[in-house]
Amino acid sequence: MDTGTAEPARPAGTEAQPVWTGLPGGLLRMRRLLLVVWLVPIAVAVGVLLGVFAGPAWAFFALLPLAFVVWGWPMLERNWRSWKYAERSDDLLISRGVLWREETIVPYGRMQLVEVTSGPVERYFGLAGVQLHTAAAATDARIPGLLPEEAERLRDRLTELGEARSAGL
Repeated sequence: MDTGTAEPARPAGTEAQPVWTGLPGGLLRMRRLLLVVWLVPIAVAVGVLLGVFAGPAWAFFALLPLAFVVWGWPMLERNWRSWKYAERSDDLLISRGVLWREETIVPYGRMQLVEVTSGPVERYFGLAGVQLHTAAAATDARIPGLLPEEAERLRDRLTELGEARSAGL
């Protein structure tokens, strides 16, 4: 007999694997640009100042900020790849971290406020972030670097689901 369900019944307590969504590449480009914009001028300033006031041999220390650029370039990509989120039927999952993995689960019924934020640099790169606020400050979560359309869609969906779930509390 057909019961009208679209998918087979699962045992209690099990749910389908979440569909993870990564962050757009614009976030990685923005972070890399900020790395270069901050550290290259510092390297030049350190090199010039040490070269003039302490002698040419001391200008060698200007390579330290450049070494951070070389080291930070692939590290930013690893961090960017680690960020992902998944919308499930009852909650939102946010996963991040390379060395220390962190997975945050935010139940829709516990959400009090969902904000879309975008600073001047983010707007230049066409990005926005979603900030989730709950009753417990420890469970506040954010998803950075989304496309503005996706951020607004996520805000509207999370707000709708949050209102529907909290009505039963």
